[in-house]
Amino acid sequence: MNLPQNYLDAMKELLKEDYEDYLASFEEKRLYGLRINTLKISVEDFLKISPFELEPIPWIENGFYFHEEDKPAKHPYYFAGLYYIQEPSAMTPANVLPVEDGDVVFDMCAAPGGKSTELGAKLDRTGLLITNDISNSRAKALLKNVEVFGIPNLCVLSEDPKKIADRFTGFFDKVLIDAPCSGEGMFRKDNKLIKSWEKNGPEFYSKIQRDIVLSGADMLKPGGKMLYSTCTFSKLEDEETIRHLLRERPEMHLIPIPSYEGFCPGIIENEEDTAMQIEKCVRIFPHKMQGEGHFLALLEKDTDAPENYHAKRKPSTEKLPEELLEFLSHVTFPVQKQDIFIRDSKVYQVSPEMPQEGGLRIMRNGLLLGEMKKNRFEPSQALAMALQMSEYDKIINLPVSDERVVKYLKGETLDFENENDYQDGWNLFCVDGYPLGWGKYSKGALKNKYLAGWRWQ
Repeated sequence: MNLPQNYLDAMKELLKEDYEDYLASFEEKRLYGLRINTLKISVEDFLKISPFELEPIPWIENGFYFHEEDKPAKHPYYFAGLYYIQEPSAMTPANVLPVEDGDVVFDMCAAPGGKSTELGAKLDRTGLLITNDISNSRAKALLKNVEVFGIPNLCVLSEDPKKIADRFTGFFDKVLIDAPCSGEGMFRKDNKLIKSWEKNGPEFYSKIQRDIVLSGADMLKPGGKMLYSTCTFSKLEDEETIRHLLRERPEMHLIPIPSYEGFCPGIIENEEDTAMQIEKCVRIFPHKMQGEGHFLALLEKDTDAPENYHAKRKPSTEKLPEELLEFLSHVTFPVQKQDIFIRDSKVYQVSPEMPQEGGLRIMRNGLLLGEMKKNRFEPSQALAMALQMSEYDKIINLPVSDERVVKYLKGETLDFENENDYQDGWNLFCVDGYPLGWGKYSKGALKNKYLAGWRWQ
């Protein structure tokens, strides 16, 4: 691999006697990981049905290494949202941020959604996850991934973090910033990042990081916690960004990250770093752990910082159509009528934690339940993914070995002519007990309603 000389010089200065070991890590194969979606299935239950040869990632309770030839993205369980494919070290930030039931959580630079999916799973259908990416195209991929994962209590934005900070000052219990960075820690995984680094290196990204980390701190409630991470080794983007934050926001302080063998402490360069306890940051190096390069810092806002008042969203008072109510009578998923809003015929369940919207580029506010169409209600793909099989009363559940599962994912009409166990109307189509989407059953055939943009290619 043709690494730039100025990068190698910087790494030699950073690593000193470990430098040769770091270079040797480029001769090793990159590692592949998947993270089990504990919102849908326990780790224990997934391992019972897993078709892959998995090895635990020691510091991630629900993370596993897999072999590249297994191709888990080409399996029905992937379409059911049972796991997310993610580089092992990149699982660490969302794992470390201590999300609790009922928290209001913000993922600032979230696309394509690896960290948001884990934050949403940790919330376990409680509280609120607001997830954002400034790029509209990337935010669309983010929306798909959080919906595949079945996260109902969400709001997906595509907005400048500064604008969000102005609106949500002192609002969040937890904030995660996986900052845009020069990507030095991912050179082994993707050597195209080297050309990007030569075009825009640490100096370019550090300016962006310094702005967004201050916005993140401003959005925290007193006592709230923020996780800052990058996938780069540059001190300018890592420890120096944290030093800038602590200078500019003295109400913030570093707190320890649970230790694991191979985690390296943040680099101390002077007395100010010692006073700020920069050693509480964590560095992950590919020659010390089975993962790519990463940097993490966990911070807390002082409990005596000023509080901010945010007006609660007013509950819905609109009369719900009978067709919608009739459909919801078949659902035991917790749907509160005062949280249902209809906009341009689309029906949403909005988290009661979400304040009044307006003035922001919103991709999705709440769970899209479906759409009203000419005096009928059509349930959405997002609702199918948010449901457990037991939460709807018309089910078609096939084993993964049944060829009709892949046919369903390809959008084909399915034949059930010799089977008469199913009820007419909207059926929740499942594989091994886990929902994939909707179909409309009549006279031995299932008309496929799987979302066209999600189909098996």
